[in-house]
Amino acid sequence: MGSSGGGFLAKLKALDAYPKINEDFFTKTMSGGIITIVASVVMVLLFLSELRLYLTTQSVHELSVDVGRGEKIQIHFDLTFSKIPCAWLSLDAMDISGELHLDLVDHDVYKQRLSANGSPVKEAEKHNVDATKKTPPVITSENATAPVCGSCYGAEDKQGDCCNTCDEVRAAYRRKGWALANVDHIEQCAHDLYTESIKEQIGEGCHMWGMLEVNKVAGNFHFAPGRSYQQGSMHVHDIAPFGDAVMDFRHTIHKLTFGEPYPGMKNPLDSVKSGYSAATATGMFQYFLKVVPTAYTSVDNKTVATNQFSVTENFREAQGGAGKTLPGVFFFYDLSPIKVRIVEHSSSFLSFLTSVCAIVGGVFTVSGIVDAFVYTSTRLIRKKMELGKFS
Repeated sequence: MGSSGGGFLAKLKALDAYPKINEDFFTKTMSGGIITIVASVVMVLLFLSELRLYLTTQSVHELSVDVGRGEKIQIHFDLTFSKIPCAWLSLDAMDISGELHLDLVDHDVYKQRLSANGSPVKEAEKHNVDATKKTPPVITSENATAPVCGSCYGAEDKQGDCCNTCDEVRAAYRRKGWALANVDHIEQCAHDLYTESIKEQIGEGCHMWGMLEVNKVAGNFHFAPGRSYQQGSMHVHDIAPFGDAVMDFRHTIHKLTFGEPYPGMKNPLDSVKSGYSAATATGMFQYFLKVVPTAYTSVDNKTVATNQFSVTENFREAQGGAGKTLPGVFFFYDLSPIKVRIVEHSSSFLSFLTSVCAIVGGVFTVSGIVDAFVYTSTRLIRKKMELGKFS
C-alpha cells in the first residue's frame, strides 16, 4: 500500500509544469526590479479598469419601425407662471385626429396660487373651470316664483332667447362675435366667481402641474389666458375680461415628460426658464417637440414603455399690445416613426475572471520577455567592453 502510494505521488510530481529553480542560481538585477515595479503598476491599473467595466451597466441601442396603433401617451408637466394668476389660465389639448379637450377638467391637473414673491397663497386645488362660477339667483318677477327670461343684452339669435346666467350671456356674445369686456352692467354676472377671481388675483402667479393622456398622434397642448371655446373650425380664447392688462407669460418648466422616466433619462426642458425680459414677454412661447417612442429594458428584464424628445424653441412677440398673437405657452409635438429600444446588460463574472487572468498572465509574460532582453543586452555590452570591442 505504501509503495503504491509512493508511486502515485512520484507520478504526480512528474506532472509538475512549474519546475522549481534553486535560489542559488537566481541573479537579481536593478533593471529587473524596475521592470517588476512597472509591471505591477500596469497590472493594478488594468485590473481596476476591468473591475470598473464589470461593475458598470452597458447599454445597447436598437432602432426599429414603430408599429404601435391605438396607443395613448401620458404627458407629465410641471410649470410655474410668476406673473399670470391661476384664474386667468386655461389648459387645452388637441390633435390631428380631431380630438379636442377645452380647459381640461377631466384630467389630473392642479393649480397652486402664488403671491407676488412666489409663496403659496392657498392650498393647491384641482383645475376645474366650474369651480370659478356658481349659479346666480334666478331672475324672477317680483310677484312670481317662476323664472323669467333674462336679457341677452342685444346678443339674442332670435326673439325670445333667454340668458339667465353670466355664461349664457358670454356664449350669446361669442356667437355674435362680440367682445364682452365689461360685465359690471350685466345683472347675471353680479355673482359670477370667475369675474370676481380675475379681479381678486391680479398681481399673483400660478404653479400648474399634472398629467394629460392624449392619442399617440401629432397635436399640441397650450397654456393661454381666458376661457376657450370652438367657433366653427377656429379655436378661440376669450380674453375680453382682462381688458388691456399685460400678459407676461414668462415661465419655468420644472418637468416635462412624455411617459414614465427611466434611469439616466434626460429631458431637454427640465428646469428651463424662459429667457425674455418683461418688455418682450407678452407673446406666444412656442416649443416644437419631436417625440421618439422608446422602450427601456433594465438588467432585471423589466421594460418601461416611454418616449424621448428633442425640442426647438421660438417666440412670437405680440404686436401692438394685445395684438393678433394669442399670448401663452404652446407645446407642439410630432411623433417619430422610428422606435428606440434600450437594453441594459452587465458583464458576467466568468468573463471578468477570464479578463483578469489574461491581464496577469499577459503582463507577466511580456515583462519577462523585456527583462530577458534587457539582461541579455546588458551582459553582451559588458562583455564587449571587457574585450575592448565596444565602440
